[in-house]
This record gives sequence, structure tokens and C-alpha cells, in this order.
Amino acid sequence: MEHILFSVDWQTMWKPSSSVLEIIIRGSITYWVIFLLLRFFRRGAGQLGVNDVLFIILVADAAQNSMAGEYKSVTEGIALIATLVFWDFTINWLGYHSIAFGKFAQPKPLSLIKNGELQKKNLQSQLITEDEMFGILREQGIDDISQVKSCCLEGSGNISIIQKLDAGPLSQKKQSENSVV
Repeated sequence: MEHILFSVDWQTMWKPSSSVLEIIIRGSITYWVIFLLLRFFRRGAGQLGVNDVLFIILVADAAQNSMAGEYKSVTEGIALIATLVFWDFTINWLGYHSIAFGKFAQPKPLSLIKNGELQKKNLQSQLITEDEMFGILREQGIDDISQVKSCCLEGSGNISIIQKLDAGPLSQKKQSENSVV
């Protein structure tokens, strides 16, 4: 009994049960299909909600069989992981070195607030409600939208906010300096 618990079949563990080239091709196809679907059909709102995490888990589970079939060896798992890492690095490298590919791989920033006014069409296109937008502003300590010079959904999915110069702590400091003079 002890012998069975501690025995390892080293040959089966490293010997691929299917073609490593097939796993690389399957991994590449699946990576690109998921990349394109996420690039064009998923919004990024700076944070992952419960539904986003669930979505990622389900995509990973659904993609597993299409990428690898039923592999059993460590070699096949390593080949698949290496393929995914390769494509991730390659997309980042191409985005950095090629302006055209960078525009394709990373969306342009999208204005959500401009000079204190919500850009409702852009919010709607990204499925961001006004309540969500106001919540994001509150998280940044902004309680009045008129204090916002611009707010953009960046290509990374983060939301950047630039306050007007006459709003916030910086302007209060300037006002107190002016009143002392």
C-alpha cells in the first residue's frame, strides 16, 4: 500500500500523449480568439466586479479543452503555458514597437467627462451607468462633477480623472496663500 502512494510514473509524466505542435496551434488559436473577443466586446471600468471575475473563470474553463484537449503529461502543460506566455509577450512587444499594432491592441482613451459634463453616449457605449461614474468620482474624493476637467477610460481599463485647477486641495492652498498676502 505504501509503495502505491509514493510511486511516480516518470515516463508517463513527461511523455506527451498527443502532439506538442497540436497543443501549440490549439493554444495559439484559442488565445487569439479570446483576445479579439475581449478586445472588442468587453468593457473595462478600472476594477473587476464579481461578474467580471466569474466571466474570466468561465472563459478559462471553457477554453481549457479547446486549447489542450485531454493532455496528461507535464510536457504538454508546459507547452501550452509557454504558448500563452509567448502570445502575451508578443502582443505587448508589438504594441510597444509598432504604432499601428499598438492602436489595434490597445484602445484609445475614451472621454467620459469633459469640462464637468458627462459624455453620455460614451458612457452608454461602455455600459457604465451614471451612478457607477459618480461612485468612481466619490472614490477619488470628488463630490461635484463640475470639479472635473476630464475623465477618460484608458486603454488599460483604468479610469483617469483630471480636476480643474480651481477645484480641490491645490486651489484651496492657493486661495489661502492669496488671502494671507
